[in-house]
Order: sequence, then structure tokens, then C-alpha cells
Amino acid sequence: MDSVKMREAVEAGKTILGIEFGSTRIKAVLTNEENTPIAQGAHDWENRLENGIWTYTLEDIWSGLQDAYAKLAADVKSQCGASLKKIGAIGFSAMMHGYMVFDKEGTLMVPFRTWRNTITQEASEALTKVFNFHVPQRWSIAHLYQAILNGEEHLPRIDYLSTLAGYVHWKLTGKRVLGVGEASGMFPIDSKTKDYDQNMVETFDKLIAPKGYSWKLRDILPQVLVAGEPAGNLTQEGAKLLDPSGELEAGIPMCPPEGDAGTGMTATNSVRVRTGNVSAGTSDFAMIVVDKLLGVHREIDMVTTPDGAPVAMVHCNNCTSDINAWVGLFGEFASAIGAELDANTLYTLLFRKALEGDADCGGLLSYNYLSGEGVTDLDAGRPVFARTPDAKLTLANFMRTHLLSALATLKIGLDILTGEEHVAIEKLYGHGGFFKTPEVGQRLLSAAVGAPVSVMETAGEGGPYGMALLAAYRLDSHGKSLADFLDTEVFANVKSVTLQADAADCTGFDAFLARYQKALPLEKTATEVL
Repeated sequence: MDSVKMREAVEAGKTILGIEFGSTRIKAVLTNEENTPIAQGAHDWENRLENGIWTYTLEDIWSGLQDAYAKLAADVKSQCGASLKKIGAIGFSAMMHGYMVFDKEGTLMVPFRTWRNTITQEASEALTKVFNFHVPQRWSIAHLYQAILNGEEHLPRIDYLSTLAGYVHWKLTGKRVLGVGEASGMFPIDSKTKDYDQNMVETFDKLIAPKGYSWKLRDILPQVLVAGEPAGNLTQEGAKLLDPSGELEAGIPMCPPEGDAGTGMTATNSVRVRTGNVSAGTSDFAMIVVDKLLGVHREIDMVTTPDGAPVAMVHCNNCTSDINAWVGLFGEFASAIGAELDANTLYTLLFRKALEGDADCGGLLSYNYLSGEGVTDLDAGRPVFARTPDAKLTLANFMRTHLLSALATLKIGLDILTGEEHVAIEKLYGHGGFFKTPEVGQRLLSAAVGAPVSVMETAGEGGPYGMALLAAYRLDSHGKSLADFLDTEVFANVKSVTLQADAADCTGFDAFLARYQKALPLEKTATEVL
């Protein structure tokens, strides 16, 4: 888009803004009327482990959001000279799940408990039993019930329970709402009503009735909305929160806030039944849109698309964090010998090196668990690298080991989906940092799942781009379903690259995974002794 046309679009407010709070980056993407990204801004942040809780402070949230937005506005001005004052529509998304509870004055009563915490096993197991529906530890309802089981003092004063996306949207619009996909990570959703499952709501209320709280569950949960529905407008106070410079105008339409799972499905055009995608970054998860009810599996979560269709989700808490740590170490070594390499060059070099390794990683083994992992039933994590004396310790095998380790837990969950539930995986779309280096992540994921993996040219934009598309759908759906809107209005001419791993890669991954699963007691012991 040339600068003149961009300036005209910006000044006319014919742009869409999507912002996503990822685990390590808050990213903003601005798109034009053709749903093409034209500007972006980002802020790096990191969760804190405080008193045994993975958290971000409110200051982290707002200073990070303002910095990401300011950088986006600066990018716009540098490209076309226009100030960002009017925007067609805005959408916010964030990492799903977690626990943010507020009293009637709007005060956060306990530190934000993120998805990364594995401190709700008792609640998770109890609710799974009474609902006959798998409730993962990271879900908001599991955090709430665990707090009840723990007898935490703040419980009688709860006025609102939300997620990070819902909290930000509330502060910017005054509306206590969530998109159905994000809501499905708080409490089970009935895909027929596209709302919280009423039978389970009543079951929960009966379960906690003896506590005598003044609230019932629906009193404190956000209202559920589906993609395309109005979700309020940016208020004067909200505009100042987002843009302290005062240039951004109030009144901008907002779409339902969503979770990173929903934006990943949207960004990869994977909201139609029998489509699927894998998002791989700090965490990784696979989403397969299904057309039938599945059995109850601890390793499989049932969530929804942004328009309410049921989705089987395999979610892993750990993916690239351990890779990032090792790449950082190699970067230090390069610097020490005077070979300064920028991050992109270093990642590309090391990721490509992995393709030169033995298909089974030459006998090396690693566990990338910085935190606990529900799929393998671990409440805590310790990154571990191990090898036998006769293993082939080469740089190529070392890097391949860590890349396969990042996919191993995901593969364990997907095997249950395909083996026990007979869900066919014909093709997956990949997005996220794991796929940034061309071919490497794609080929290794294909080796893991035994199916083709496609990466779109827009996949690098990720969640915030998906959120911008949902905001565009809210502004004008063209009278179409979300799946049809994405097919015809967004992705009709988008290029993608599809790769299928060869038989040797697939066999090698299977050999690595067998070794990985057999040695899982090693990781369990590490959590106990380290």
C-alpha cells in the first residue's frame, strides 16, 4: 500500500486494529479495507513467578499495551505522516484462561493467576467428575473452585470474574462480555445455545451452595457473545487508557474479546468443521474443529471457535521457551568470539541446522518443561537435557532434539484424538514463532502428525491479525458466516506453502517419541530433586 493511499485510509478511519496479549509479547496489527496488515507495534514482556504464582501486574498490562499501541501509531506516522485518530473497529485478545477477580469497586482482589499455573489439580479433578466433562487446571472455573476449596478470604466479595482479554475490554468499554471462544476457556460451553452450559452452571451453584456466598455463577461471569455481535464502543476513559497522548478518538466499535486459540483459528482460516491448526510459541496447542461429541480425556480440552462450533484442543504449557534459552546461550558464545549475530540470523542458522541431524536425534533427549504439563500429568517442570554415553552429540542433533521436544507433548495428546476418538487429521495450518524459519517447523510438525502442514504468507502476523479479522467481521460481515467470510473476503488469494515430511522423518520422530515417553520418569524425578 503506497503512502498516499495509506494516509487516506488512516484519516478516513478505514482501518481495523487487532491487539493480542501473548505470553512474551503484546502485539498490535493495523489492517486496511482489504484485510492486509499495514502497520504494527509490539512490546516485549514476561510473566513473573511471585509467591509460587505465575503472574503479570496491572502495571505490566497497561504500560505494555500503551507501549505497543504507541509504537503502532508511530509506525503509521512514519509510513504516511498521518496521526491515528479514527479506527473502523478494534478487537482485543489474550492468552486464554486464568483468574482475575474484582470486587464491586473494580479492585483486583488477588494477583492475576495466569494459564501457566498448575495449582488447581484438586478442583480440576472434582469438576471433571461432577460435570462429566474435562476441566483443565488452567480454566477459570478450576481456579475459582480451587480458591473455594482453599477457603480464600476474598471469595464472598467477588463481583466479577474474567480473563485478561475480558478485563482489558471491560476497562476500555465498560462492557462485561467475552467472545464465545474465550468464554469456553472459562467454563464449558453448550455449542447449541452458544452460551455457558446451563446444566453445569446449575450443578456448580448447587455444589457451592453450602458456602452461602451472595453470588451465583452467572452473576460474576462475563456475558457470552459470538463473532460479529456488537460488544460496545471505546469510551472516553478507554481511549485515554489505550492512547495517553489523547489523539485517539472515542466511540470506536469493539468486537467481542477473544482468546489466542480463537485468533489462531481465525488467522489460519481454520474455523470450519474438519479444519485444524497448530499455534506454536511459548506454549503450543492444536485445534481441530469437530462435528461430534468426544469422550472425556484429561489430555483433550473441548473449546469452541469464535462462532461457537466445538473444537478439540490439545494444549501444552511449554513449547519454545527452552529453545529460546539455548539460542541465547549460543548467542553469548558467538558474541564472546567476536561473531555478533542478530536474533533472526541466529535462530535461522540453528533451526536450519536441525534439518541436518539424524531423524531420531541420534539418541539425545530433552524435556522443555519450564512449568507443569497437564498432558503428561506433571504439576511442575524442570528443563532437562540428557544423553547416553554413545549418543551422537552434534549441533544438528542437539537442535533437532530441542525442536522435537517442543512438539512431543502435543503429539502425545493428538495420538489420543486420532487413535481413540478416530478424528482424522487431513491437513494442519501452522502459525507462531516456531514456524518463522521457512520449512523447518513445518517439516518437523508434519513428521509428528503424519499429515501435510501449511503455513500462510500471513501466518507471521499471528493472533493480533486474527483479532483484526474478527473486528473486521464485526464491522461488516457481508451477511456471511465467519467461515464463508474468511474464505471469500480474506483468504481467497492468500498464498500458502504446504510441506509433507518424508517417511524417514516420520519414523525418526516416532523413535524419538518412544524414547521420550519411556524416560518421562526422569523429568518427574527432576521436579522432585531440583
